[in-house]
Amino acid sequence: MEFYKDLPGLRLEVGSPDEARLRDELAKKNDPESRRLTRFLALSDLTREEGHPVRELAERLFSIPDFAKFDHIKVPEIVRADQSFDLFNFPPDHPARSVSDTYFVDAEHILRTHTTIMWYYYVNSPEIRERIKNNLPIGSLAHGKVYRKDEIDRFHLNVFHQIDGWYLHPTSDKEVPFDELKDILGKIAKSIFGENVKYRFNDDAFPYTDPSVEMEVEVNGQWLEVLGGGMVRQSVLEKLGVDPKQYTGWAFGFGVERLAIISMQLPDIRLLRSEDPRVTRQLVLGNKYKEVSKFPPVIRDISFVVKRGFLVNQYYDLIRDIGGDLVEQVELLDTYEDEKKFGADRVSYTFRVIYRSNERTLVSEEVDALQEKLYKDTATQFEAELR
Repeated sequence: MEFYKDLPGLRLEVGSPDEARLRDELAKKNDPESRRLTRFLALSDLTREEGHPVRELAERLFSIPDFAKFDHIKVPEIVRADQSFDLFNFPPDHPARSVSDTYFVDAEHILRTHTTIMWYYYVNSPEIRERIKNNLPIGSLAHGKVYRKDEIDRFHLNVFHQIDGWYLHPTSDKEVPFDELKDILGKIAKSIFGENVKYRFNDDAFPYTDPSVEMEVEVNGQWLEVLGGGMVRQSVLEKLGVDPKQYTGWAFGFGVERLAIISMQLPDIRLLRSEDPRVTRQLVLGNKYKEVSKFPPVIRDISFVVKRGFLVNQYYDLIRDIGGDLVEQVELLDTYEDEKKFGADRVSYTFRVIYRSNERTLVSEEVDALQEKLYKDTATQFEAELR
């Protein structure tokens, strides 16, 4: 394919005065949410960490010849909510707009929920505006940390990594076919899972592409979803200041950890941030991970009554604050209302917290101390009545 032949392959890094100011303001605050967001922002970006399989996965994709002259853009991690959602066609009632799903720094700014936000920064950079003015093809890749409130289990983290790519071609030259995207997605699968990987496509729906597909790969007889893509919506191009009559193209994106877990058959996503040499020496793409040891879990339950409007995902963040990577999973066991017993507009919750280290056996005293802090902070931060 030669659709990238006119691309010079720029390296762009977009700064943001708002991000610098907001990071500084967060660092000066002492409330739990500000401390939490500061800690998330300080986590290392594994797609840029030398020798890490998450970085190797990104490099394999970037080495695909079709991307040889694509631009690479690094964009802020604190972004405007309207640019993240309005420009990308998220409906007003989309869950991502809620504090239950997204980390808000203030009323207008969030920790980025997707690296797709790079579209906005890319088309508004002076170099790319000039190319658009001259009706030249454009294409870029972005990678890095993203942030979404999520459940706690062995396969989900609230801070993870994404890779996004897109390509726009002048319609005066040709209409980009959908099969071109499928060809690219197939090459991505082969670069990560090997030339013999079996893959297939299913119809899907995304706010900023239409038509859209998800790709699945076959691993040990099972079909697993690995990434998605589609043709860039004309309405999104308009919102980004690009004439949809002038350009047509495709886009894709995916969470990097998911592909790394599948490639190495990891039993726990926390292993990707392990510093145990028994673990790290096994973290090689294509290498089947062998458990160092299955250390026993320590299980604790907590029950409490809170006002209606309590957000489960916010409570998961408190548990992460206290237990860190010692928390393997959290289960919501029960929720119910009893006006006579608890009062009006109050709800009872019971959670089970499963503590387990991938590197050592936890002792009860250690977990009891964590659980005692969880009791205390649950009462103070959520005005909860412990049961």
